[in-house]
Amino acid sequence: SGVIRYVTLLFTLLGTWLIVQTYFDRSWKAVSPRSWLGEQLPQHKCKNKKSCPQNHFAFKITSGAANVVGPSICFDDVVLMSSVKNNIGRGLNIVLVNGTSGQLLKMGIFDMYSGDIDKLDTFLQEIKHGTIVLVASYDDPATKMNDKIRAHFVELGSSHVANLGFRDNWVFLGAKGLKNKSPFEEHIKNDKMTNKYDGWPELLEMEGCTPRKMD
Repeated sequence: SGVIRYVTLLFTLLGTWLIVQTYFDRSWKAVSPRSWLGEQLPQHKCKNKKSCPQNHFAFKITSGAANVVGPSICFDDVVLMSSVKNNIGRGLNIVLVNGTSGQLLKMGIFDMYSGDIDKLDTFLQEIKHGTIVLVASYDDPATKMNDKIRAHFVELGSSHVANLGFRDNWVFLGAKGLKNKSPFEEHIKNDKMTNKYDGWPELLEMEGCTPRKMD
């Protein structure tokens, strides 16, 4: 009878373990009961944590990680720039979209370490009123940065571009004609005491909802 009790206990423990593995993920976060029934969990645009209200665009901007993993920019559930699409590069990766329709207008990659800064100057000068601007840094965003370029980004709503330095990480969403500072901006300094990677800070990821231009 003692052997039977031990065998019964063993099977009970095994069954419990299988249930835990079935209903909980590796980080021990509960899975929604709907998934137990085979129902798909709701997917938010750009795989964000929350959905956006009406007349707002969802976005997610991820900076590069050191000089190894490239940045990505998603807008209104479309990945516009990423390593997979093979359309990103060292420096500043910039996307322009129509603030009313959300339509892609233009993309640009600007090498801020050894590139031609005049190309970025022209690109920024030509941005039209009502355009949403999304920016993701990769590797080094600031060696070629000058006061004129910084002023362009300030006009688009940036609060951090004045302090942007060598190998900093920066993600930003602004707009031409913005009356106030953009609430969508993150910046982390390159600091050997706090860097996550050898010579670079950790990557930045920013997601949110930006209002559609209605007028």
